[in-house]
Amino acid sequence: MQESHGSEAPRVGLFGRLGSGNIGNDATFEAILAYLRTEQPDAFLDCMCAGPTEVTRRYGLPATQIHWFHESRPVGSRLARTVMTTVRIGVGLVIDTWRTASWVRRHDVVIIPGMGVLEAAPLEHPWQLPYSMFVLSMLAKVFGTKVALVSVGVTDQSPGLSRRLLTVAAKHAHYRSFRDDPSLAAARRLGIAQPGDRVYPDLVFALPTPPRSSESGGTVGVGVMAYDGVANGRMAEERQSEYVDSLKAFVGWLVDTDHRVRILIGDDADEPTAREIVAACCTYRNGSAAPSVVYEPIATPDELFEQIVTLDSVVATRFHNVLVALKCSVPTLSIGYGPKHRALMGYLGVGSLAQDVDGLDAERLKEQFQMLEANKEQVASTLTSGTQTLREALEDQFAELSATLFPGVTAAG
Repeated sequence: MQESHGSEAPRVGLFGRLGSGNIGNDATFEAILAYLRTEQPDAFLDCMCAGPTEVTRRYGLPATQIHWFHESRPVGSRLARTVMTTVRIGVGLVIDTWRTASWVRRHDVVIIPGMGVLEAAPLEHPWQLPYSMFVLSMLAKVFGTKVALVSVGVTDQSPGLSRRLLTVAAKHAHYRSFRDDPSLAAARRLGIAQPGDRVYPDLVFALPTPPRSSESGGTVGVGVMAYDGVANGRMAEERQSEYVDSLKAFVGWLVDTDHRVRILIGDDADEPTAREIVAACCTYRNGSAAPSVVYEPIATPDELFEQIVTLDSVVATRFHNVLVALKCSVPTLSIGYGPKHRALMGYLGVGSLAQDVDGLDAERLKEQFQMLEANKEQVASTLTSGTQTLREALEDQFAELSATLFPGVTAAG
């Protein structure tokens, strides 16, 4: 493959779970896309991703599916489906290897923007993203393509084979940065991190922040989450039910204390949970209707930002619901399901405004919310200062990326 030199436009591929319904993943993608379009406006950009049709529709980029296996599903009896699935896994590995090779060799650089690509995903099999990451990394070495893992999340709790595939893939990347200290610590335990690797904030902090609405009307955003895709994998069905019941009680209490409530989601998978909570709370409470609980589906990062800037405060579970609210300087309580939540809240100086989803305590949540309301102005000021610092850190990372990935290409401006 010919390397890009001088004024020759680089060919840059973007890889990951993009366009598949997760707003956080798409938001990190938009941040790196904005960087590339500003600093490398002549670069040819395309994607290998989980939702190619949506990526092309929304961003106008050529895109191809990561997994052939996901493009259709076998039908028939249970035995027939099992046999066909097994056969299709084997065939899919061969086809995906060939397709990935064809895609990688056409690029000078492949960027994996943010996301928890190195976090545990209990419902993801080794032959899915872990294998794709492994093949991508190995073939990039063969073809001389630079792979960059930018502000990624890491845990060391993945099942054995998935963990080994992801570890090898990450170790062979040309560039790595991690979005928080727990991710860097996990990367060191796995033998991924090298001495020069650094922590940079989540890429979403580089996105522009829309102005806060002056007409929130005291509305509280409650971000809910479905647990079938939780990274730590410990949530059994009973705990999911306990989580939803706690949120129902909390939202009901908000309504009884004369708050308006807007339910937020961060992934398509969250919508059934959102509708369940709305159905439970928009009924008769104490003999009166509760029309003050609303839910409007969110499909894009812009839509999430548009809803959050209208809010007076936020209580949320999905990581990027929490992050976007903090970025917009909206006083926020975090109901976390991993170390990344506490790390994020700690970086911004609001570590006391958090609790873990395991054993979520609705009464404590009410107490924390009352503390948040009593100190909203101070919390908002703290967030404004902290998020500016994180944005400046990402500007440093973008300069580092340009020097590392495009040393022979003249940047814009």
